[in-house]
Amino acid sequence: MKQITFIDEARIKVKGGNGGDGAKIFHTEKFVRQGGPSGGNGGDGGNIILKASYNENTLLDFRGRSQYIGHPGIRGGRQNLTGARGKNKVILVPVGTKVFDNKIQVADLGAEGMIFVAGTGGKGGRGNQSFKSSTNTAPSMYEQGEVTEFEEYQLELTVLADVGLLGFPNAGKSTFLSVVSNAKPKIASYEFTTLVPQLGVVKHKGQKYVVTDLPGLIEGAAENKGMGHQFLKHLSRTKVVLHLVDATQSDVMFRYNTLRKELANFDTNMAKLPEIIALNKVDELDEEQITELKAMFNDKKVFFISALTGAGVELLHDEVIEQIQV
Repeated sequence: MKQITFIDEARIKVKGGNGGDGAKIFHTEKFVRQGGPSGGNGGDGGNIILKASYNENTLLDFRGRSQYIGHPGIRGGRQNLTGARGKNKVILVPVGTKVFDNKIQVADLGAEGMIFVAGTGGKGGRGNQSFKSSTNTAPSMYEQGEVTEFEEYQLELTVLADVGLLGFPNAGKSTFLSVVSNAKPKIASYEFTTLVPQLGVVKHKGQKYVVTDLPGLIEGAAENKGMGHQFLKHLSRTKVVLHLVDATQSDVMFRYNTLRKELANFDTNMAKLPEIIALNKVDELDEEQITELKAMFNDKKVFFISALTGAGVELLHDEVIEQIQV
């Protein structure tokens, strides 16, 4: 199978807008030497701002465009008018994006709306009115606006969510996310339809939590098989792992134990995260099959649900809310 690359790292170059030049202008005024200075100051250049948004899921957009230049400030005007400030340029990045400058972390945009000023606009130059003094009543001096330099940053994404969905391909994670939240993940009957993490906000009994659907994992994921370990790290910043298991498969317990092993192989700390087990697609099972599954997991708390019909989902929500508030 062809390796699918999820872009969770990117390099960008940013440059705040140049400051506007000050103006050298003289107005006509009776009894004032050379008409008097009236050149206004130039406007400051606009900033380049990185802003965290749940509407963004990957750093893929930065692959084709990695250079951003801010809007320049406007030149000073007549009658001592200051030029307009350059408009800020806001670049949306996923919540959970860390920003590094020469390997030093300078920002962690870990919540919706958090910002980091990556490129500061240049100062506007002073117009000749600013240089007027008792000894120089008609100055011809003025300043050019500050010219900014490019700055380079490394962006790295670790998805932030209260709950991380874990499961094999086709376990029903995307269906679950689409039913319980505002997310619209791709859903199909073949494996690996989810190629990048999907975020959704779940509202339940006046409370809400953020859940992420990671691409389906397979045995050997910790060794970069299948979709690879690049996705496993995104579970590290979740509070709870919701392990969704396809209850219609003949090897249910093997599938559950396999992914538990992958977590431990990748990071022993991640294997210690609180876990909720949900056996999905129970609408396709009879009572005898459900009884057999209960016996398999007799030492664990298990929720029997159907993401398709909604059966058992309310009780699962109650458990999630209780777990994330601990």
